[in-house]
Amino acid sequence: MFNFSREIEELSEKAVNRCKEQFDIVEKITEYNQQKMLKAFIESGVSESHFNTSTGYGYDDRGRETLDKVYANVFKAEDALVRHNFVSGTHALTVALFGILRPKDKMLSVTGLPYDTMQSVIGLSENKSGSLKEFGIEFDYVELFEDGSLDYNSIKDKVSSDYKLIYIQRSRGYSLRKSLCIEDIKKLIKIIKEKSPKSIIMVDNCYGEFVERQEPIECGADLIVGSMIKNPGGGIAPTGGYIAGKKDLVEMCSYRLTTPGTGKEIGATLGQNRELFMGTFNAPHVVGEALKTAIFTSHLFDILGYEVFPKPTEVRADIVQSIKLGNSEALIAFCQGLQSGSPIDSFVLPEPWDMPGYDSKVIMAAGTFTLGASIEISADAPLREPYAVWLQGGLNFHSAKIAVLRGAQRVLEK
Repeated sequence: MFNFSREIEELSEKAVNRCKEQFDIVEKITEYNQQKMLKAFIESGVSESHFNTSTGYGYDDRGRETLDKVYANVFKAEDALVRHNFVSGTHALTVALFGILRPKDKMLSVTGLPYDTMQSVIGLSENKSGSLKEFGIEFDYVELFEDGSLDYNSIKDKVSSDYKLIYIQRSRGYSLRKSLCIEDIKKLIKIIKEKSPKSIIMVDNCYGEFVERQEPIECGADLIVGSMIKNPGGGIAPTGGYIAGKKDLVEMCSYRLTTPGTGKEIGATLGQNRELFMGTFNAPHVVGEALKTAIFTSHLFDILGYEVFPKPTEVRADIVQSIKLGNSEALIAFCQGLQSGSPIDSFVLPEPWDMPGYDSKVIMAAGTFTLGASIEISADAPLREPYAVWLQGGLNFHSAKIAVLRGAQRVLEK
């Protein structure tokens, strides 16, 4: 149907056969998390009336309040702040950081430097007006080992009560380190609690929601933050983000999003509730499909002889799959091939460009129903060493596999 070469068809069949055991594991996790989500909806009393819209100040929007309850329930948090007007994961993280930190406070990242867009927020990459640094908030971090693994001894030495907030980035960003599984996060939190029990532990949960049976709040994190055009939006939410955790911290964040004193009590939903509820409900299943896509891709490119992260049989901590393609030509070819197999804008030819928040040219392939949604099939990469591409998403495995195969075929042709 898609005129693949005989070689690609044989490679695809070989990769699929290798995936079967891991797919069974994914199915079990998906079923558990989908049941957990259904239970959260039932216990929160979600009804059709919660899909109604509100305008103006949005006082007494029952849908907005109930969606917060669903997220608090499913993440085992005291409270949650779920809003369509979080424009990105970086925005939600920024609201959380500015909501909690004050001038002269210190924050520490124990997972190395945060990814590019967060460096601008902190004030590391450029002299951006309004950064944490400009507000007198100090930042420090613990270097990772050369292989990208956590340096637990240095973390133990560095963590202290001097730091009001300890920052954990669950996913890898534009690095090839291992993303953090729940067991890694548990170990980190245990170290932090022993060394500085009063420090606030905040986890950037982007790309990690519903990949495992537990979430970071269940491991002792005080706050988790994520984007609804990634995992928790299920490919249906058109925009938005969430902050979940301890009630007092969520309230502080809400004061940053709106105003001190009004916090969560205002904010018109403008007809977005239905999509946010539906996307949230579908999220565990869609995450399972994205995981299958990542596993298949890892096996396929491993067979082709490329270095892949995670390796085909490694435990998954997020939906991201990285492929070290070795040069800019292969990287561009993969992204262009993937785009040609996407349901939207398949005729578009992605090219590298100077993207706001990044320090090098970036190429992005994303034939998505929601602009930039990385729970849908997408891939992006900065044009710099080691010339790796980061693939994420797939609303359903059967169509996402076609896009990946088209990317692989384009690489082989190059």
